[in-house]
Amino acid sequence: MAEYGPKIAEIYALRERLGDQVFRTPVLQCPAIEEKTGGKTTVFAKLEFLQRTGTFKARGALATLHGLSAEERMRGVTAVSAGNHAIAVAFAAATVGTTAKVVMTRSANPFRVAACAAYGAEVVLADDVHLAFALAEEIRDKEGRYFIHPFEGPSIALGTGTMGVEICEQIPEFDAIVIPVGGGGLIGGIANAVRQMRPDAEIIGVEPVGADSMHRSFASGTPQGIEKVATIADSLGAPFALPYSFELTRQNVDRLVTVDDDQLKKCMGFLFRSMKIAVEPACVATTAALLGPLRESMRGRRAVLVMCGSNIDWQTFVQQAVFEDVA
Repeated sequence: MAEYGPKIAEIYALRERLGDQVFRTPVLQCPAIEEKTGGKTTVFAKLEFLQRTGTFKARGALATLHGLSAEERMRGVTAVSAGNHAIAVAFAAATVGTTAKVVMTRSANPFRVAACAAYGAEVVLADDVHLAFALAEEIRDKEGRYFIHPFEGPSIALGTGTMGVEICEQIPEFDAIVIPVGGGGLIGGIANAVRQMRPDAEIIGVEPVGADSMHRSFASGTPQGIEKVATIADSLGAPFALPYSFELTRQNVDRLVTVDDDQLKKCMGFLFRSMKIAVEPACVATTAALLGPLRESMRGRRAVLVMCGSNIDWQTFVQQAVFEDVA
């Protein structure tokens, strides 16, 4: 255990250092979801969409910035993102007193672009995600800004590991935890922490069908990419896996499942009707998995669902959500 990723003591030290820069987001038992499983599964949700900036991304961004030298922080930071990571980096930079220049795709939701600007970041637009990465690297090289990767590296795993610690403290007993998968920074960090604190818990990842780079990586045994992201869950639309987050995930995650856009849309509508929350597609991936491919294997068990983000405007929400029965 913990041969590869951050140790629990390191994660606790970071959590203490961050203080109120991040919230200890609540955990809620979810009778409405339990009912949809036939009443056979006990369901808890980690409401990380209530985190500062609306997603878990603030944890990794702040962890990275706190790990930089004073000189590195002074030069500023850059990042690439469909939105949530860019917002988090903008927030984190403002929090520690530096500047951020973030690269987003032209297809990014204007709501998210505006959120970055509101935190004081300079926003640069790129035609697609591959060009966005290239542009961020160019900014790093020319301007000397530190490139905060959206999902790769020890500092990201350290930051997301703080959520794993919180979950284990907030829910003393659980049998399985279900975590969304984008590039692997979220699941890698949480899984690393949970494996150390709850070694017997099953750890399950959920990817959208149209962004299954981690599935492909598990199948090949090495990090793999995809040619095109094809899912409404753009927050989980990483175009490739990378060595550190892949290995951390491979060592600690028991299995992966996929959900399609129709399942995501129905769960957006279901959570709005039943729990009165309007969240982005990525946030409902774990609910979709529990009510879909995991329904039978979770019967009689205590499951934790990580609900990761809420950065969606109302117009987009009503366009994507489907108000039909999920089962």
